[in-house]
Amino acid sequence: MNDCVFCKIRDGQIPSLKVYEDEQTLCIMDINPLTRGHCLVLTKSHAPTIWDADVEDLQAAIATAKRVAEALKAAVQPDGLNMLQANGTAAFQSVFHYHLHLIPRWNNDGKGFDWKLVPGDREQIMKIGDKLRTHLGGET
Repeated sequence: MNDCVFCKIRDGQIPSLKVYEDEQTLCIMDINPLTRGHCLVLTKSHAPTIWDADVEDLQAAIATAKRVAEALKAAVQPDGLNMLQANGTAAFQSVFHYHLHLIPRWNNDGKGFDWKLVPGDREQIMKIGDKLRTHLGGET
């Protein structure tokens, strides 16, 4: 992908602050952090979304996320951690290369991501659950 900023970072064409790298993944500090310590875990293979990514790359990304999360816990001592991953413009994805945001959080930090719990339509929930089971090829 010639125009992918994360591929350019991976290839050393754009500077970044790398904090971890292995054969399948790369972790960089986010240049627009929501909180201190906010970093990104990227797959080295280009895949725009989770739907496009290979399972092996996704497994490597989550393993790297765990490793980096442990390091974040020790380095910045957050009260919590958001792991965010967006797919498509409707989900506010801005860089179309699979990546995970690791965002350290502190109690009363004034940042968002919370939403009010509103009970859903039970019949609709059950219908969608049935459709998912059908597409997954099994019964539970």
